[in-house]
Amino acid sequence: MAFFKNQFANVVEWEEFRDDMIFWKWSNREIKKGSKLIIRPGQDAIFLYNGKIEGIFKDEGDYNIESEIIPFLSTLKGFKFGFNSGMRIEVLFVNTKEFTVKWGTKNAINIPTPGMPGGMPIRANGTFQFKVNDYVALIDKIAGVKSSYFVEDVKIRITAILDQLLMRWISKEGKDMFNLQANAHEIAKGIKDDLDMEVIDDGLTITGFTIMSFNYPKEIQDMINKNASFGMVGDMKKYQQVSILDGMSSGKTSGGGAASDVAGMMMGMNMAKEMIKNMEGDEKDGAKSVEQTPPPTDTAKKVNFCPNCGEKNTGTKFCPNCGYKLA
Repeated sequence: MAFFKNQFANVVEWEEFRDDMIFWKWSNREIKKGSKLIIRPGQDAIFLYNGKIEGIFKDEGDYNIESEIIPFLSTLKGFKFGFNSGMRIEVLFVNTKEFTVKWGTKNAINIPTPGMPGGMPIRANGTFQFKVNDYVALIDKIAGVKSSYFVEDVKIRITAILDQLLMRWISKEGKDMFNLQANAHEIAKGIKDDLDMEVIDDGLTITGFTIMSFNYPKEIQDMINKNASFGMVGDMKKYQQVSILDGMSSGKTSGGGAASDVAGMMMGMNMAKEMIKNMEGDEKDGAKSVEQTPPPTDTAKKVNFCPNCGEKNTGTKFCPNCGYKLA
């Protein structure tokens, strides 16, 4: 009767696999003689009997349950299949990969800030990573009462406490409230450690937490951008120069037509002169002024005799006889 030999055999495998599924339970079915287990890459198979772990199998492949699985089960290693009898057991399939989840604050968090009675309203976003690391705790707290568990379930739990943790660690590590990104690493590290303590009892571990950006209200962000621009160029005068140059290069300088072009060109020339003056050092301090003596004037050419009366010249500018100008 070979035809009936494996008529009750079944395949134990993860039938409803999804990338965002953390575990799935094959349960309430009886494993018959000739059944096989299929483990795919990134999966672990945990055999449970009466709610307790009997064996954990991690290597991918196809296994004959009677000959390759049962001999390794804790209390069922001597189990014998009969023609009509099977083994009622649960198999928990666990996704072993590291999950990456995006997070973001739904509402602005008012962070206590000096000079702002209502606090600084801030939003933030980023990612966190987690994975399963303790099967006993996972089964005890979650898998014991659930047939499946999803990434969204973990995300809901994390985001429920994330606002409180952000407020705590921004207040602690946010040394400059107008440049929180500079301390994002320290803030994220503190939040990661707290989140890990929150989920560790469920058999999960937070492997990473990242803050991508902090977002301020538009008015405050505009002020931050302007303040950063002032710091970049050094002072107001240079800031105005840079602003005008940017406007001219982008064609956004106010005005229109030829008059605007001429005005822009004149502003550019004046600015260029001013910038050259600013770059030149003050060379007058402590330097000696060099006084240039005017070149000596040519002396009058000596005339021996007066061209008017013929009188001999004695070296004077006028003839002593007739008064004629000699030089």
